[in-house]
Amino acid sequence: MPLSVPTWNELLGAAQRSAVHLEMRDAYAVDNEKGPFAAWRDGVRQSPDDLASWWRPWHSLIADTVNRGVVVRRARIVSEPVSEYTRFLYDGTFKNVIAGEQVRWLPRRQASDIALSGNDFWLIDEQLVRWNHFTGEGASAGGEISTDPAVARLCADAFEAVWERAIPHENYKVS
Repeated sequence: MPLSVPTWNELLGAAQRSAVHLEMRDAYAVDNEKGPFAAWRDGVRQSPDDLASWWRPWHSLIADTVNRGVVVRRARIVSEPVSEYTRFLYDGTFKNVIAGEQVRWLPRRQASDIALSGNDFWLIDEQLVRWNHFTGEGASAGGEISTDPAVARLCADAFEAVWERAIPHENYKVS
C-alpha cells in the first residue's frame, strides 16, 4: 500500500535538520506559475524590496522551517543556454533566498557522470523522499512518498554530488 503524500506544511513541518530539493527539468507548467510566468514574459519584474507584492504562504513556510533550524537547500540542473522558463525561475529565485533557502545551479553538462534519480524530489532529514511527478508538458502529475533507506541514500548522494559542483545563486549567470 503506497504511503499517503503529506501536505507541504506537514512535510516541511516534520523536518528537523534538513530539507533538500533537486529540480531537473528545463520547464514546468504548474498551475500556480502560469499567471506569474505570463506576466514575466510581458516584462513584469518583481522587486526584492516589495515583499508585499510577492510574498506567499510558500515563502512563510520556508522562513518558518529555516527559523526552526532546518537547513533548506535547492539545486537546479539546467541546460545551457537556459530555457525561457529557467530565466523566469532565475529572476524569481531572490524570493527563495530571502525566505531562507540556499540555492545553487548546475549546468547539465557538468552532471553527466552523476547518478541521478528519475524525478525531481524533496528529501527530508535524509530519510523521507517526496517525488514530484510531472507530465511530458510539465504539469504536476502528483507526488509520491518513499521511506526506503536505499532510495533515500540514492537521493542524498545525488543531491550532495550536485550541490558540491553547483554554482551558488549569487554567482550563477544565466546564458
